[in-house]
Amino acid sequence: MTHEDVEEGRRLALDFGKLQRAAACGEGLVPVAAQDADSGEVLIIAYANEEALNYARRERVAAFWSTSRNELWVKGATSGNVLELVEIRVNCEQNSLLYRVRPKKGGACHTRDAAGRTRAGCYYRRLVGERLEPV
Repeated sequence: MTHEDVEEGRRLALDFGKLQRAAACGEGLVPVAAQDADSGEVLIIAYANEEALNYARRERVAAFWSTSRNELWVKGATSGNVLELVEIRVNCEQNSLLYRVRPKKGGACHTRDAAGRTRAGCYYRRLVGERLEPV
């Protein structure tokens, strides 16, 4: 499958190897859900290491660890789609984080809709049977 097929297609092709690759990146990581502080919509799931968490706390913007590039990923640094950090929540077992954010421009996803607008969040399709449908 091409990158475009995965991001825009209607065929289910879940990446069940993602966590193995994330674990192999050599960083201690926790999953992070970024949630719109106003609407409650989950925008993106990513990972943070200690460096990303410290950056997010200091700069008050969503920052993650890119497991594919193995580097700090400050959301919006290149796209302008910054997610202002409202608060950070920690789950009961202290093994995941919730970033409550406010998008400052565009959306949170790196993909674009048919009109060329940045999508608000990464969850823009739903599973219906064995197919994906736009929400």
